[in-house]
Amino acid sequence: MKDTSGIPTRHRPLRRALVAVLGTMGLAVAAATVATLPANANAPTPPAGWSQVFLDDFNGAAGSGVNTADWQYDTGTSYPGGPANWGTGEVETMTSSTGNVSLDGNGNLLITPRRDAAGHWTSGRIETTRTDFQPPAGGKLRVEARLQMPNVTGTAAEGYWPAFWMLGAPYRGNYQNWPGVGELDIMENVQGLNKVWATMHCGTSPGGPCNETTGIGNSTACPGTTCQSGFHTYAMEWDRSVSPEAIRFYVDGVNYHTVTANQVDATTWANATSHGFFAILNVAMGGGFPDAFGGGLDGDTQPGHPMVVDYVQVLQSTGGGSGTTPPPSGNRDAYGTIQAESYDSQSGVATESTTDTGGGQDMGWIANGDWALYKGVNFGSSAATQFHARVASGAASGVSGLVEVRLDSRSNAPIGSFAVADTGGWQSWRTVPANIASVTGTHDVYLTFTSGQPNDFVNVNWFGFGH
Repeated sequence: MKDTSGIPTRHRPLRRALVAVLGTMGLAVAAATVATLPANANAPTPPAGWSQVFLDDFNGAAGSGVNTADWQYDTGTSYPGGPANWGTGEVETMTSSTGNVSLDGNGNLLITPRRDAAGHWTSGRIETTRTDFQPPAGGKLRVEARLQMPNVTGTAAEGYWPAFWMLGAPYRGNYQNWPGVGELDIMENVQGLNKVWATMHCGTSPGGPCNETTGIGNSTACPGTTCQSGFHTYAMEWDRSVSPEAIRFYVDGVNYHTVTANQVDATTWANATSHGFFAILNVAMGGGFPDAFGGGLDGDTQPGHPMVVDYVQVLQSTGGGSGTTPPPSGNRDAYGTIQAESYDSQSGVATESTTDTGGGQDMGWIANGDWALYKGVNFGSSAATQFHARVASGAASGVSGLVEVRLDSRSNAPIGSFAVADTGGWQSWRTVPANIASVTGTHDVYLTFTSGQPNDFVNVNWFGFGH
C-alpha cells in the first residue's frame, strides 16, 4: 500500500451514478449489516476446479484478537528499520490492542481507527504468517475477501485509507527492496469515496517500468450498494495458465483491472512474481493517497468507523477454475466472433455483465486513450476488407469518439475506424460496420479508442472481420 497518489482520477462508472445514489440512500439500513450477519458465517465453498489453501472466516468470541497462528500484528509506525510512517506518510500508530483489531462475535473482524484526547491516532494492521501464496506452474491463485469499508463518507472520512493487499515474500525482514519484489493491491479506498482501486507495484522507484510510485492501477465504483454502505467481495486472480501471464482484479465478480507480463520487461516481471506473497489487512489514517484526493486528517475526521471483514480466502487451481482465458496466440479466427472481454491485455477498460443477446460480458468504461489487445488473429490468405463491432453508448449529447483497428503495434496507423455516439443507452446495442485496408496473414489486433474529450463514450460486446 505504497503512495499511489498519481493514479488517474477519471470517474469511470459515471453511468452508474443512479445506482450509487440509491446505495447512499440505503446507508442507514446497511449500517446495521454488521450486527445482523449470522454468527459463525462461513466463506463460500470453492468452485469446481479450485482447492482452498487458506481460510479465516473470523469466527470467535466478541472482543477477542485474531488467530496468531494465521496472522501477525504489525505495530508502531514502521517495520523494524523500514521506511518511517510505513513508507506512505500515514500518521497513525498501529497496535495489537483489541480496541483496534478484534472479532465482533458474529463472524467478522473489525479494524477500527481511534483518536485519543490528545489527538493521536491508532489503528490496526495484520498480515498472514504465511508468505507462500502464489499460483502453481500452469495454474491460478485467487485471493479474496468479503468486507465492508469503513461506513463513513464526506468530511468525516477525510484521511481514511482502508486496504486489502499483498507484498512479495522477500520484503519480510528486508524492508528496503520495494517495489522490485512486487505488491498487489486488491482493495484500496480513500476519503470515503465510492470507489475501489487495484494496483500492481513493481520495478524501481520513482518512475521505472511500473510508473512508481503510482504503479499500474485502475479503479471502479462498487456495484449496487456503495463501497461504504455494504459488503462486497474483492479478489485478485493470478493466472499462469495463459500466455502472457495475467493478474486480474475483481469486485463482486466484475474484472475491472488486468495486468499482464508483457506490459513490463521480463526481468521486472520475474523479480515481482517469482516468489510467494503474504496478505495484509489494515486501515491507515492520512498519507499520500488521501492527500491526493482532497487532503488528510483534520478536525472533521471521525474516529471509530471500522473496516469489517467477513472472511479472507485463498484458492488455487492447477489449470481449471473460473476467469476469462484468451485463446492461444494464433488461434483467433478473424471471421468469427471475437468477444471484446477476451483481450490479452488492456489499458483503461473494464468488463461488466451485458443484457445483449446471448448474455455474458461486455467491455466498457471506454474513453480517449484506452485500448485492448487481441493476439494472434488469423485473417488467412483471402484479404479482409471489412470490420464490424457490436457497440452501445449512453454518452451525453455532444460526446462521441472513434473505435479504431490497428495491427501489431498501437503506434501503427489505424487500418480502419468508425465513429460512435449515444445509441440510446449503455446496453442499447447495435452492430456498426467499417471499411478497412486489406489484411491477410496473422496479426495482433489492437482496438484503440480516440475522442476529443475525456468522457466515456462506448461499450464493446464483440467484433469481427469480413471480406
